[in-house]
Amino acid sequence: MIDQSVRLFKVLSDKSRLKLINSLSKESSYVELLSEKLGLNPSTISFHLKKLEAIGLVSSKKEQYYVMYYLNKEVLDFQLLDLISSLNDDNPDEERREKIYYQTIISNFFEGTKLRSLPVQRKKRQVILKEIAKSFQKDVDYTEKEVNQIISEYHEDYCTIRRDFISEKIFERNNGIYRRIL
Repeated sequence: MIDQSVRLFKVLSDKSRLKLINSLSKESSYVELLSEKLGLNPSTISFHLKKLEAIGLVSSKKEQYYVMYYLNKEVLDFQLLDLISSLNDDNPDEERREKIYYQTIISNFFEGTKLRSLPVQRKKRQVILKEIAKSFQKDVDYTEKEVNQIISEYHEDYCTIRRDFISEKIFERNNGIYRRIL
């Protein structure tokens, strides 16, 4: 499915082919008429129609003196989210690698429950922030003092961590009240 979708996207990446598809979506046609409508040479139209036929987006049928081209709309009837979710299904090791990466960062920056230092690299810092954020209940209001107290159990620089919570959209702040949203 993925290979077919990739080929489809490659074919759709050409402006002339998109014009052809648009024209064929309105009505079936033949090369000379498409050439006239789109202002392209008949040889160019034929070239692009062959590409569209190769992936099954267009089909042809000889009718009297002309070869008529039809758009196969069902080829376009797929959901992008289905394609993306199928990409995740193909690589189960990715989730495992992500967990190992997460645990490696935790073990490198934490000594027991205390944070040795804040990572400079953003991706590692996000992992640390998410780990500390687990100490807060989701969708519960906290005062700034409560937030500072919980963070200080991990690291003395609670102001930086609190600001990072907001900037990384792990928490939201409204009138001095903090709420974990991630």
